Amino acid sequence: MGYHVYILQSETTGRYYCGQTNGIEERVRKHNDPAYRGTRTTKVFEGPWNLLWKEEYNCRGDAMRMERAIKKRGIARFLKERSESGGC
Repeated sequence: MGYHVYILQSETTGRYYCGQTNGIEERVRKHNDPAYRGTRTTKVFEGPWNLLWKEEYNCRGDAMRMERAIKKRGIARFLKERSESGGC
């Protein structure tokens, strides 16, 4: 099982969230579960949260580096550049 970097977007606010995990389906479910408190950012801002993008990596270190790079660049800018280059 690999590690995924993923981007979510709130249906109600349009806000983005970027994270990494080794269980993407379960993680997205937790972001949308109002009883689960381990996802602070997606509880502070209204959802529901939809998965927009994901990419798999062989090791957690690579996934963490990509997550940091996306956040440093800006999630919206990252998605825009990916769609312009045909990578989304």
